[in-house]
Amino acid sequence: MLTIAEVDHVALLSRLDLSAEEKKLYGDQLSKILEYAKMLDELDTGDVPPTAHVLPLKNVYREDRVGDHLPLEKAMQNAPERDGNFFKVPRIV
Repeated sequence: MLTIAEVDHVALLSRLDLSAEEKKLYGDQLSKILEYAKMLDELDTGDVPPTAHVLPLKNVYREDRVGDHLPLEKAMQNAPERDGNFFKVPRIV
């Protein structure tokens, strides 16, 4: 069971201003969560190798293919401003 001092410490770290009733309520709730998490200590994980991810990582790439490009006029049709064949944008310094 969490003490009020421990709840105060967690509230301070979280930048929460809790009333006395909230401290008791959250203390009870956090205690139940921690008790439930303690059940994991009972599991035999001796044969389970440590992993960084639950599932194996696999990157999915698509094959690069040459295809048709958007025609210049269609690409530029909604440009608010243009300079020849280029989009005109504000200068960023």
